[in-house]
Amino acid sequence: MKLDGRRESQNVDDRRSVGGGTIAGVGLGGIILAGLIAYMTGGNPLEAISQKMQEGMVTTQTEGNREFTEEEQAMATFSKQILASTEDVWTQVFKEQYNAVYEPPKMVLFTGSVNTACGGATSQVGPFYCSGDQSLYIDLSFFTTMKQQLGADGDFAYAYVIAHEVGHHVENQLGVLGKFHNAMNRTSKAKANALSVKIELLADYLAGVWGHYENENYQSLEDGDLQEAIRCAEVIGDDYLQKKAQGYSVPESFTHGTSAQREKFLKQGLITGDVSANAINAVLNAAN
Repeated sequence: MKLDGRRESQNVDDRRSVGGGTIAGVGLGGIILAGLIAYMTGGNPLEAISQKMQEGMVTTQTEGNREFTEEEQAMATFSKQILASTEDVWTQVFKEQYNAVYEPPKMVLFTGSVNTACGGATSQVGPFYCSGDQSLYIDLSFFTTMKQQLGADGDFAYAYVIAHEVGHHVENQLGVLGKFHNAMNRTSKAKANALSVKIELLADYLAGVWGHYENENYQSLEDGDLQEAIRCAEVIGDDYLQKKAQGYSVPESFTHGTSAQREKFLKQGLITGDVSANAINAVLNAAN
């Protein structure tokens, strides 16, 4: 991606020298890290996270005032630029298509563990969005994990991760996320999983919509960028991760969608840029 000279978001709370917490939250990375452990036994990653909370997971405290490497600071700058881009895009979209004001989320950078309005969290849950404080949380080491453990690399792949979590915030702003969470709390585990897949795939679609307008406004995408994001979508599909961990998949335990679904809705958002009510409902209805 071409981001030279682009502004950095000021809606950032850098807590990388502060530790504390356990596990909680909804996010793209949870199914990659904590979820792999559950998949080894055919379980649900969300149940694994809940169990760790009940057991009182021990976390590592980080020391204050530590110095960051150039690579860490470069990734922090990149993340702030991507967040700024999402602010610009969604402010434009909300004004033009909804005649509404977009209230951007805060991005919290942390190392090791963090406290949130949704509870404590460790890096093991990966990037996640907490609707309680309308913030997305990211330990930047997650991007190294993406590269080394999943083979998903590249700036647009990393941008997709951030845009996906911002997608959950957009869902929250539109009233979709709250409705689905309420429905998930009133139904069976299998049906709750199916509802979870819908909101995750919608977040993928909205990440694609962001990419559509980002490129339209700035011509920032370069050769290979789309392939980076598609590769990332492929390796975070429920079926891919379950087969990688245990050799087979358990569809009723899916919470994020298959590789094919994640690729499909990311690309659909990128191509259409359509965030009309009809388009969003069509994604939710098709995400089965």
